[in-house]
Amino acid sequence: MHIPNEMLNGTICPVTAVVSALGVGLAAFFAFRSKTKPQSAKFAAITALIFAGQMMNFPINGGTSGHLLGGVLASSLLGIPFGVLSMALVVTIQCLVFADGGFTVLGANILNMAIIGAGLGGLIYAALNRNRDSVARVGIAAWCAVMLAALVCSIELALSGTIGFFQVAGAMLSTHAFIGIGEALITVAVCAALRFEVTAVSQRRSVTVPLIASGIIATLLSPFASGLPDGLEWVAEKYSFLHESAPAFVSPLPDYTVSAISNEMLATGLAGLIGVALTFLVAWLVAKGLTGLETVKTY
Repeated sequence: MHIPNEMLNGTICPVTAVVSALGVGLAAFFAFRSKTKPQSAKFAAITALIFAGQMMNFPINGGTSGHLLGGVLASSLLGIPFGVLSMALVVTIQCLVFADGGFTVLGANILNMAIIGAGLGGLIYAALNRNRDSVARVGIAAWCAVMLAALVCSIELALSGTIGFFQVAGAMLSTHAFIGIGEALITVAVCAALRFEVTAVSQRRSVTVPLIASGIIATLLSPFASGLPDGLEWVAEKYSFLHESAPAFVSPLPDYTVSAISNEMLATGLAGLIGVALTFLVAWLVAKGLTGLETVKTY
């Protein structure tokens, strides 16, 4: 779902950038006004877990792979405004540090995965959960969020003139229908594991458990992720609109590797660990900033 620079052209890039900026700004406003803010450390740990989870591509049918998007997961555990901010941070760090998703199309990727995935996906989960809290329903919302993100991505590609809408939408939706099943299963499993009763011990576990899990996934498991093309890459290869171009922004750890380390598995694991630590730190600072603004306002 991470769109590279060469896939979108024209006004779609600045338009999606503006829409995403407004969406993230609105999420920050509601996060600031929220009376049920997550702990800064919990927000950072869940954000780091989603970053690590996105490194784990899993194979699906037809020589394709998928990976966790995590929008509904973020919103269900953190609340919708903080879920949107969490996903926006993950996508931005992936772009700037790891060259995962193009720099000029960062707005489109934030729109698809944060605004649609966490925002609209979170609203779907809230609507399904209105009368009865059910972990299983988070899976339905997660699947829907993936399909909506794939649909919006198809619209962006069509508006950019890259490929016809009906041609790309059929391929994107059919492929991501299977990826969405994996998304749903992962989201249900993680939500079930991380929903603790509200106690002092559970508050500590809500930070330590996802943080330790993110470190294990990024360092030890990510080198074994599927190397098959993901849904968007597979569709782009099928219809011949996947073209390499010079990067608009030089990332320090492109493709989740450390250039100074020749061993591929070790380089991927170290890059993943750096990513988890960086994501945790940036997310913690953002959450602390929102809390600090509230303290200043109250004073």
